[in-house]
Amino acid sequence: MALHAVDAVSDAFGVTREFLLPFEPRRWAKLAVVVLFVGGGLSLPSVQSNASGGIDESVGTDLPSLAPDAMAVVGAVVAVIVLVGIAYSVVGAVMEFVLVESLRTGDVSIRRHWRRRWRQGLRLFGFRIAIGLPVLALVVGWIGLLIAPGIGGGGPIVPAATLFFVGLPVVFLVGLLYALVASFTTVFVVPIMIETDSGVLAAWRRLWGSVRAHPKQYLAYVVIGFVLTVAAGLLASVTVGIAGITLLIPFVLIGAVVYLTVSLSSAAGLVVLGGIGALFVVGLVVLWLFVRVPVVTYLRYYALLVLGDVDDSLDLVPDRRAAVRE
Repeated sequence: MALHAVDAVSDAFGVTREFLLPFEPRRWAKLAVVVLFVGGGLSLPSVQSNASGGIDESVGTDLPSLAPDAMAVVGAVVAVIVLVGIAYSVVGAVMEFVLVESLRTGDVSIRRHWRRRWRQGLRLFGFRIAIGLPVLALVVGWIGLLIAPGIGGGGPIVPAATLFFVGLPVVFLVGLLYALVASFTTVFVVPIMIETDSGVLAAWRRLWGSVRAHPKQYLAYVVIGFVLTVAAGLLASVTVGIAGITLLIPFVLIGAVVYLTVSLSSAAGLVVLGGIGALFVVGLVVLWLFVRVPVVTYLRYYALLVLGDVDDSLDLVPDRRAAVRE
């Protein structure tokens, strides 16, 4: 039995090339805006833990206190960060549909696809919250149980070593399950929602039936898709690193001129240097987004090709598939 995840690796290159070339700055700029909010392909969780011999030691109960005004400022900053994060997540959920519609139709139009799919985007946002909050609560609760004895000064209910080594695999397995569900929702359920004009749960039921009928095909996608995601991420990072060094050279030269001609102790010198630094950061971000455009496009086309090969009734890109396989 042929594995569609293997066959689609090279086909996705051809489809991506036809979609992105010839290079059009306006088209790529709109795609860069989209990929600012969306992810790429399949991702799996990683757990990093630092264990020290003093895990059972008390860190003391004399915690620094904050003045009421300072607490109000901290609360306001936290509230703003939370609101910005929610807004970013909502926009990101809608942009998932904008991206897939762009890949399917070949027309990169943010406003048109947004108007058509924003309701489904809100449903996707709600689903992500529904599956993400329990996992977050589990991780925070586990960490809280680990550090609570040290903060409160009391004896632990469960020995810290036992709690750590028992909880770590549980947290990892739950995180792994969450990553798989979230990734499949992004790369498979969103296209199914578009193709069937349905909600998240209805699309998931359709996908789950396909997974049960073709488990080996989806398992192959998990393995190969993860490898492709990591490899593409590393390639993009190296590319941005090399290009970033090249981009840094003119900014260093300009900064040197400013250093030689303007006193750094003056307000004007600090403003000029700050502006130069800000421009470099903006340039680096724009560079990173443009590098991510072909990476995200390839990984999403790869998933669409696999989905269509496994179940031809869910094929969103039949014409593009046929063109690269002639």
